[in-house]
Amino acid sequence: MIFMFKIVNNERLSDNMFRVTFEAPLVARKAQPGQFLMFRVDEFGERMPITISSYDREAGTVSVIMQRVGSTTALLASKKAGDYVADVVGPLGNPAEFDNMHKVVVVGGGSGCAIAWPQAKEAHRLGCDVDIIAGFRTKGIVVLEDEMRACCDHLYMMTDDGTYGEKGFTTVKLKELLEKAKAEGQQYDHCICIGPLPMMKFVCQITKEYGVATMVDMNCIMIDGSGMCGGCRLTVDGKMKFTCVDGPEFDGHLVDFDEAIARSKIYEAQEQKVFERRHHYCNLQAIGRRRGSRAEEGGEV
Repeated sequence: MIFMFKIVNNERLSDNMFRVTFEAPLVARKAQPGQFLMFRVDEFGERMPITISSYDREAGTVSVIMQRVGSTTALLASKKAGDYVADVVGPLGNPAEFDNMHKVVVVGGGSGCAIAWPQAKEAHRLGCDVDIIAGFRTKGIVVLEDEMRACCDHLYMMTDDGTYGEKGFTTVKLKELLEKAKAEGQQYDHCICIGPLPMMKFVCQITKEYGVATMVDMNCIMIDGSGMCGGCRLTVDGKMKFTCVDGPEFDGHLVDFDEAIARSKIYEAQEQKVFERRHHYCNLQAIGRRRGSRAEEGGEV
């Protein structure tokens, strides 16, 4: 099989977060904030959607930031600059919309900060007042702090355990900022929220209470990315939508998060089996290696 897309750089941001840059001039030429691409590491791999974090039209490159959590992301994380992958298809999905945004609060959770950052950067470029709340479990997995700080008016770093920034969840900080803005008569007109589904659900409940329009970026199970398979369907305002062609951005106050959360767990058991198969440790091979080593040393086999 011919591997067509070169990896220009693979930068490790934390223990399990990587920024991978692909040479893909046709994708870079059309990419916009909020869009995603589908990649396949090799001919045996699955097609996987991942949001474009940045692009360089002149260099013809696109970058993605991904978390190593399963067999496909582990395989991509192991690649080095100069290696190739089989497929990079995109840009897919609809670009993020920034119409009528003036004062924006961007909420990112964990790896979702990798998607929230380019949207915050674009809103800031367009002249919006931007505040960012970035939440992580602990200090060791904090990423993109400098990049986020460069594209906002205020950055609030949160960790669940208090090892970095302020201790607490993003939702607590959000409510604090909304209360402050309300008291000062300078309420946010939009919230952009990207992160784990439960976090987005609770953020939307809070912003609805304060009347702040909220856009969420949905990361659903996806196979082809072009609306053919229906795997990424979700319910928005009582109607079925496809994340790949109708999104990935939706009005968070209209999304059925309980359904989306349930659907996201459908293949957890199968995913774990695939991961174990790819990282299988064979006891017989281990025994053979130990015996071979002892024989070379002249010891008892």
